[in-house]
Amino acid sequence: MADTFGQRLHAALARRGPLCVGIDPHAALLHAWDLPDDAGGLERFARAAVDAVAGEVAVIKPQSAFFERHGSAGVAVLERTIADARAAGALVLLDVKRGDIGSTAAAYADAYLDPASPLAADAMTVSPYLGLGSLRPFLDAAADAAAGVFVLALTSNPDGRQVQRATAAPGTSVAGSLLAGVRAENVGAHPYGSIGAVVGATVTDLDAHAGEDLDIGGPLLVPGVGAQGGTAADVGRIFAGFAGRVVPAVSRDVLGAGPDGAALRAAARRWRDELAAALAG
Repeated sequence: MADTFGQRLHAALARRGPLCVGIDPHAALLHAWDLPDDAGGLERFARAAVDAVAGEVAVIKPQSAFFERHGSAGVAVLERTIADARAAGALVLLDVKRGDIGSTAAAYADAYLDPASPLAADAMTVSPYLGLGSLRPFLDAAADAAAGVFVLALTSNPDGRQVQRATAAPGTSVAGSLLAGVRAENVGAHPYGSIGAVVGATVTDLDAHAGEDLDIGGPLLVPGVGAQGGTAADVGRIFAGFAGRVVPAVSRDVLGAGPDGAALRAAARRWRDELAAALAG
C-alpha cells in the first residue's frame, strides 16, 4: 500500500463521515440478539454487524477480547471479521490495547500489523504505560506496513485519571507527556500522521497548562460516545477545530439496534450524521 494510514483515514473520513463502529460481541448482546454465547453465535453476530454497517462507515473497530474469549474458534471469527470489513471498504482498527517490551512487543506488532498475518489490521490500539519508548516496536512495524497506532492517552473510564492525570514532569501530566510524544512521531506528515491518540468523549476538563494539547498532528480516536455518556454535542465541543481527524467510536448504541440489518444501518447513519453536524460546528 503506497498511502500511509493517516492518508487512508483522512480519505475515508472525508468519503464516509466521522464514525467508527465498535464490534463488541459481549455475552449480553449475543443474548439480546437471541444468539448462543459460543463461537457459532459470535460468527453470526459479527457477520451480521459487518454486513450491515461496514459499507456505510469509515472505520470498523473489533474488540479482540470478545473474540478471544471463545478460544481459537473465536480468533478465527476475528480473522474473518477483519477480512469482511476490509472487503466492504472500511478501515479496520483492532482494539487490542497491547503494551509490552522488546521482542514481546515486536511479536504483538507482527500479529496485528504485519500484512502477512491473518490478524493484520489497518491500525491497532496500544497501552504506553510501560513507557512511551516501549512502543517503539509497534511504531516501527506500523511505519513498515503503512499502518497506524493509537496510543491510550485520556481514556473515558474514570479510574484512568489516577495515572493519566498524575504529574510526569513539572506542570505536565502523564497524558500531556504522551500527547507530546505522539506529536513528535507525526512531524512532517501530510495531511496528518499515522500515530493517533485515544481521548474519550467524556474527558471534558482538558488542561492546556498540563500539556494536554490535542493538536498532535495525527488522528484522535474518541471512545465513550453513546452508552458511556458522551454525546455528539460533547464531541463537537471538545474536538472543535479537529474535524477530518476525529474518529468517534460508537458500539452499543449501534449494535443494540440489531439484529435487523436495516435497523443497524439506520443507527449507524444517524450517529454518523449527528457527529458530522457537531464537528462541522
